Amino acid sequence: MIEFTGERVIPGEVSDDLWAEHAARYAFALRYAHHCRALDVGCGSGYGVAEIAGRARSAVGIDSSQEAVAYAQSHYNSPHIRFLQASAASLPFADRSFELITAFEVIEHLAAWPDFLREAARVLHERGVFLVSTPNKLYYTQSRGEHGPNPFHVHEFEFEEFHDALSRHFSSVVIFLQNRQESFTFAPSPPGAGQAEAHLHSAASRPDEANFFVALCSAGPPVDARPFVYVPRAANLLREREQHITLLQGELAQTKKWLDDLIADHQALQEAHLEQTRHLEAQNRWALDLDAKWRSAMDRVTALQDELKAEQANAALIVEQYNAKISELEEENRARAQWAIDTETRLGAELAAKSAELAQAVRLLDQAEATVIERTEWAQSLQKRIDFLETQLAMVRQSRWVRLGRLAGLGPRVTE
Repeated sequence: MIEFTGERVIPGEVSDDLWAEHAARYAFALRYAHHCRALDVGCGSGYGVAEIAGRARSAVGIDSSQEAVAYAQSHYNSPHIRFLQASAASLPFADRSFELITAFEVIEHLAAWPDFLREAARVLHERGVFLVSTPNKLYYTQSRGEHGPNPFHVHEFEFEEFHDALSRHFSSVVIFLQNRQESFTFAPSPPGAGQAEAHLHSAASRPDEANFFVALCSAGPPVDARPFVYVPRAANLLREREQHITLLQGELAQTKKWLDDLIADHQALQEAHLEQTRHLEAQNRWALDLDAKWRSAMDRVTALQDELKAEQANAALIVEQYNAKISELEEENRARAQWAIDTETRLGAELAAKSAELAQAVRLLDQAEATVIERTEWAQSLQKRIDFLETQLAMVRQSRWVRLGRLAGLGPRVTE
């Protein structure tokens, strides 16, 4: 099922009035459809093509919406009917292909409506009829009122503009005024044969008051332009009004009952309102007290905020001084660290020098110790020899022969 937007008519999905409004145009077109090749531009759901096909030799419906074309193909399947997706501004048909072309409530939706009129004139047979309808801009604007412009309409026409636009492409243009008007019908029962006659009052034919314009155009001489009256199946207005009055009376009784119920409810609501008012007054007093407390609290908050700002400023000053002291101490630490590094370097150099001197002293000490040991050993050896010699000397001194030699003046002189 395709969506009903208010612009595309779908059988069974619209009111009787709206359906009759659209069906009347196709009924009007049937008088020109006998045994012809017909084209319906903007065919929508396809019901109009099916209506024309009942009298025409063949009927083609085109629409820019693939969804609409698919719906039409599935609901109206006949050898004499064909549906295509195509643009109204570029009709895919040869010149002079159709004796009847219909385009009901389409042109106001087209930005390229001049191209559409040229295309319609091209594919229309020289003895053909082009029927095109559009809302009367003056009436349509008033009828929409507070709803504003129709968002689906690109260009709407007044009577003279519509007539002039069509006259540029067709030599004969007659514009019918389509209106929903009250009428009285005289119909035999059972229905008799022959065509019905209609008497239209001339006062009903003012273009500025028309609901819709339906233009009858041709490239040749003027065609039959007699007035046409369409009486829908449910057109006994008096009977409809009576039924409507009965319905309204029932609705009025129901409305009166609802009104009585509403009055009772209103009284109950008034009592509840009084109670609510008393409660509200108490709540208001409580709210005023709460508001006073809240204002006092806000004043305290403001004072605390001021104190906090002062404390923050003081803290910021302390932090600034602290940071300055830290910077000073860091600079002092850097100087001391540099002094320690320099001192360590100097002491390291001095220690290396002292270590070299100490090593030299140790070597010299070792050499002196070796010399002392050597001299000591030599002295000890010398002492032993001296002791030996003294022993020998003593022995010599004590020798009798030595003594005799001394006395005789012989031998070596040994002194003490």
